[in-house]
Amino acid sequence: MAGRLILILGDQLSMGLSSLRAANRACDTILMAEVWDEATYVPHHPKKIALVLSAMRHFAARLRAEGWRVDYVALEDAGNTGSLADEVARAMGRHGTDHLIATEPGEWRLMRQMRGWPATTLLPDDRFLADRHGFAQWADGRKGLRMEHFYRLMRRKTGLLMDGDQPAGGQWNYDHDNRAPPPGALGLPEPMAFAPDAITAQVLDMVERRFGHHFGDLRPFWFAVTQADAQAAFAHFIAHALPGFGRYQDAMLIGHAFLHHAVVSPYLNLGLLDPLDMCRAVEAEWRAGRVPLNSAEGFIRQIIGWREFVRGIYWWQGPDYARGNVLEAHRPLPAAYWGAPTSMACLSACVAQTRHHAYAHHIQRLMVTGNFALLAGIDPHALHEWYLAVYADAFEWVELPNTIGMSQFADGGLLASKPYAASGAYIARMSDYCAGCAHSPKVQSGPRACPFTLLYWHFIARHADRLRRNPRMAAMVRNWERFSPERQAQLQTDAQAFLAALA
Repeated sequence: MAGRLILILGDQLSMGLSSLRAANRACDTILMAEVWDEATYVPHHPKKIALVLSAMRHFAARLRAEGWRVDYVALEDAGNTGSLADEVARAMGRHGTDHLIATEPGEWRLMRQMRGWPATTLLPDDRFLADRHGFAQWADGRKGLRMEHFYRLMRRKTGLLMDGDQPAGGQWNYDHDNRAPPPGALGLPEPMAFAPDAITAQVLDMVERRFGHHFGDLRPFWFAVTQADAQAAFAHFIAHALPGFGRYQDAMLIGHAFLHHAVVSPYLNLGLLDPLDMCRAVEAEWRAGRVPLNSAEGFIRQIIGWREFVRGIYWWQGPDYARGNVLEAHRPLPAAYWGAPTSMACLSACVAQTRHHAYAHHIQRLMVTGNFALLAGIDPHALHEWYLAVYADAFEWVELPNTIGMSQFADGGLLASKPYAASGAYIARMSDYCAGCAHSPKVQSGPRACPFTLLYWHFIARHADRLRRNPRMAAMVRNWERFSPERQAQLQTDAQAFLAALA
């Protein structure tokens, strides 16, 4: 009797995957396929494509070394149809099997497709700490969803940073300690880098041929592509960057992409790292006295708080969540996001860094590229597709809620309690971008005025009716209404002139 086919997707590179646990090494066959459809449904950054494909090939090699039968379809193999569904059908024919087992995919786009496949068993993806169906039960009927409430639930569930039934240190959240402006550049840690091996070198050559026209620099390529290297990269972060992570996690420094950030989210989202193991390692560093509590808590909150929370929102809300646009923002994505020249030093720096590394940390995404799009009224779906394309860690289940809900407030406040809108003063406080910029937050009008400040007040004015009902934004509306009519008119005129030029 023929064995079954076990499909493993490119972001399911975990030896403890539910479909692998259900498989029989003696008779089942693992299928892994590189397909054109997955590489091009948005124009992914070449580094991201290379990371996923190289990690897949290394994972297949590990499976073979551990005695699994692996049918691996490379992108340039003769006969590759370019479609995941067609490659599954071809493989079932090759192996004479009529039963497919797979772990549920991480995106609605694939879930709807795979649910329609014949003779397919989809198993839950239990690599996360919160079951998505359990999250829906928790969320249903609540007047408002707040990550902080969910986070405390997850702290109690995991026991992380708990002293009995109380939070370690007497507080749940130390975010107020994590807002220091940028440190000096001297002595900043760097993430661990890995030289491409023979497998990665082949992938890089293929990606250059096939996807070299996509936005982004393919080389130098330094990402980890195996579980062992991903674990080494995380250990390096703990030893060298975690102590300063908390205090400086919101800071931005031109020419320094990483500061004290871990830069391991691509590995975590591919399945090469385990979230609970990571959090336990960080907690152990705090309990051993090697890192401050605000650093440990800030990191753990990002993993068991935000990461799990946005995944729950993604599956609970369904595929229509991607089209949320309550602020009726319809402006096209500016060419500056694809590298066209801009007079704004902060936006230019973040886009250039994204082009080079396929990486920007969460404040660069939220408070520069995201904040600008929010203030300028950029179509949130266009911004979502840009984030999904350009960042190595971007998979829709984690990226979409962060964009639609957190960054753009396009869901009307389901995920975030306020729009994350800020003027140029915030960027000046948290970065050194303004020092060499053509604009200044201190200039109130005219061509030297900071576009973030002009657009901030333009945003407040055009959404005043909605924002005055928000307890966290009502004061800003009152501030706007205190401005003289002459100042209001000047701000509106300058903002509209900037938006016209942007178009």
